Amino acid sequence: MANMNKVLKQVQKMQEEMERVQEELATREVTHSSGGGMVTATVNGKQELVDIDISPEAVDEKDIEMLEDLIISAVNGALAESLKVAQEAMSKVAGMGGIPGLM
Repeated sequence: MANMNKVLKQVQKMQEEMERVQEELATREVTHSSGGGMVTATVNGKQELVDIDISPEAVDEKDIEMLEDLIISAVNGALAESLKVAQEAMSKVAGMGGIPGLM
């Protein structure tokens, strides 16, 4: 029974740490540019787009498709980087417990 209490305490500690990391990630921002910096997207740790910057040089009314592609590339790049940061942070928490039978 003492061993079970120890496991439960470790699980609770891990849950608390995961919540702390999730709160921290929500405040972190990742930026990614495309087209040599013509379009820059910023997302937070919750993978929400929080800002997009479009250089006037990227706006060509004869080539809207290029601008759309640059926006998609910048947003997808920022989302991928943000997800990587979140996964790395969470994997550190998941590896901290060392709970027998669970890890």
